[in-house]
Amino acid sequence: MWTVANGRALAYRVCLASFPGAVSIMPKITRRAALTSAAATFAAPFVWRLHAHAAPSETVLHASFGADGMAGADIASLTASKNLKLVAVAEVDSNSKNLAALKKRVPELRVYSDYRVLLDKERDLNSVNVSTPDHMHAPIGMRALNRGLHVYGQKPLTQTIYEARRLTEVAAEKKLVTQMGIQIHSARKHKLVVKLIQDGVIGKVKEVHSWSGKSWGDTSPKPTRTDKVPEGFDWDLWLGVASQRPFIGGSYYHPGNWRKRLDFGTGTFGDMGCHILDPVFGAIGVGNPSSIRSELPGPNDYNWSLDVQVKYVFPGSKFTTDTVELTWYNGTARPPKEVVAHIGKLPLDGQGSILIGTKGVMYSQYDSGNTPVLLPAAEFADFKVPELKSDDHYLQFVEAVRGNGTTSAPFSYAGPLTEMVLLGCLATRFPKTDLKWDTKAVKVTNNTAANAFVRKTYRKGFEVEGL
Repeated sequence: MWTVANGRALAYRVCLASFPGAVSIMPKITRRAALTSAAATFAAPFVWRLHAHAAPSETVLHASFGADGMAGADIASLTASKNLKLVAVAEVDSNSKNLAALKKRVPELRVYSDYRVLLDKERDLNSVNVSTPDHMHAPIGMRALNRGLHVYGQKPLTQTIYEARRLTEVAAEKKLVTQMGIQIHSARKHKLVVKLIQDGVIGKVKEVHSWSGKSWGDTSPKPTRTDKVPEGFDWDLWLGVASQRPFIGGSYYHPGNWRKRLDFGTGTFGDMGCHILDPVFGAIGVGNPSSIRSELPGPNDYNWSLDVQVKYVFPGSKFTTDTVELTWYNGTARPPKEVVAHIGKLPLDGQGSILIGTKGVMYSQYDSGNTPVLLPAAEFADFKVPELKSDDHYLQFVEAVRGNGTTSAPFSYAGPLTEMVLLGCLATRFPKTDLKWDTKAVKVTNNTAANAFVRKTYRKGFEVEGL
């Protein structure tokens, strides 16, 4: 069971359609052939691939990587569409409860344990969702992109910065429709943050503080025991690109706590940062930072730390002052009293952001409220909040691949967002150190040791073209 324990599964009703559109050039290509043909090879040494949008009347053929947890939520939302047919699932745990339910609901469903076999055999596939633990997002996502498939990828888009850069580049090169699973991006609350900031309501943003009270980390050492692998669970395939190691039961890795482990997850920061920093990133338009600094003790040899405080310094944009600072906190860490003072007697939400501008302050609550709060209240008493509506994040993806509009969190946006978040994760490994980042070169310029975490080496047998 590739599952996201404690994940916030925001299931939106959806209508998904996508396709690889990989066909050989023939005198006449029917609409159906253009949708469902995965690849056709001539006797001649050239193979041509076309990518075209599906017609609204077509049923698209979809596969899921993962069956439980976030994968289960994604499947539920995607299959709510009458235009999508779930034909295959890759799941490493044959005891998955949701997989059993899916097989009852879709008797003809083809089930694989190995994602590579699914991608090799399911030649008529049109689209996929990648909803596995973080360490497998990029390997599976890139294989799908290489196949010409449209991809709905869960957050964080990848586990390393290099992977995020490469998925962004390949998706653009192949002109594929993509969307990262940050559903709040399409919510009214998120869109209001972006609009109000970019309309200059609080002036130029000069400082941001964002936080999450979640603590997906572990300060304890790794257990030394080796446990029996449960029957029906393929531990080797679950490890995937990660190095081999003994299985430890008790939910140490599977199904619940992998996100705490350095080799498999990205901790609280990598997960919730993609949600909470998304409206900030979209609103102030800053791209990657020039420097990053972590203030608290970092991870141990195996696990992400519980408490995090990382400060980014960005070159300014048209929505900010000449430079702008963003500080992230998670676990028990919170913004200092002088920052919290800006929201007065309002309670500090469990997760959220305070954006300080030259003309006012915005308080964006992630867990509570439906509208960002503008402060001081007296100065914005007569302000009329713009009328905005939420969109269905999954339906956006559907309509984009059907030729109607675009996705709001394609890899061209989600990739840079993920890079920015993962730079913060990287910084936690080097506490009390200013790391200088060169985004064009994709490297830290003043700390050679830090660059070892920008990219990782895949285990033999799990290599992926393009990564």
